[in-house]
Amino acid sequence: MSNSGQLIKVAVVGARGRMGQAVVKAVTDATDCELIASVDQGDDLNLVNTCDVVVDFTTPDVVMPTLEHCIARGVHCVVGTTGFDEERLTHLRGWLDKAPDVGVLIAPNFGIGAVLMMQFAQQAAPYFESVEIIE
Repeated sequence: MSNSGQLIKVAVVGARGRMGQAVVKAVTDATDCELIASVDQGDDLNLVNTCDVVVDFTTPDVVMPTLEHCIARGVHCVVGTTGFDEERLTHLRGWLDKAPDVGVLIAPNFGIGAVLMMQFAQQAAPYFESVEIIE
């Protein structure tokens, strides 16, 4: 629940993907959250305007317009999308500078496979001169 005792209104962008579907289920099952919108390619992004937080599991090219839209409307974001380089982060910081009350959490690689892959790579790195990891 939010600080006011209200349900947290959540929208999921990328809702038809594997991780998006898992987030939709988790939000639907949660007793302190209300699913406001499940948004995917071709859907109107204005569906997220009345929510408290957007959870985004899209692609690097799709996430940036979504973040710009949400930040401009005061909607907090949790991003599970990979591919944030310094240029994208600079754009994001610029949008957030204009909206100091909005929070964005970037936490790529929510999937257990990706998390395990990172752990295995970290443990194996001292033993290899060169490694290529394909997700």
